[in-house]
Amino acid sequence: MHRDLHMMSDRSEDDGDTSILTATKPKTKRPPLYKVLLLNDDFTPMEFVVHVLERFFGLNHAQAFEIMLTVHKKGVAVVGVFSHEIAETKVAQVMDFARRHQHPLQCTMEKEE
Repeated sequence: MHRDLHMMSDRSEDDGDTSILTATKPKTKRPPLYKVLLLNDDFTPMEFVVHVLERFFGLNHAQAFEIMLTVHKKGVAVVGVFSHEIAETKVAQVMDFARRHQHPLQCTMEKEE
């Protein structure tokens, strides 16, 4: 084995290969996005839901009212689409705020397809 190493080191550095290597830029994959959802319940006041949407999602009153009505009529609505960290934070903020005000409002997140 020692002999093979010696023979390899005697090889010429220039093997005559004149091909050009082209570097291909790896495609950066976009991070997955997550939908933040509000779920309907029979106890949380509509005004509270509107307030949550304005406070934590930066919606104006008309936008917040529209989403609140969708939650009320359909049982669920997508409030926004965010990176994992932001979606997780929004869900935690809404859930904490609802609990502190003794409302059973549910907020969840799911990976966007």
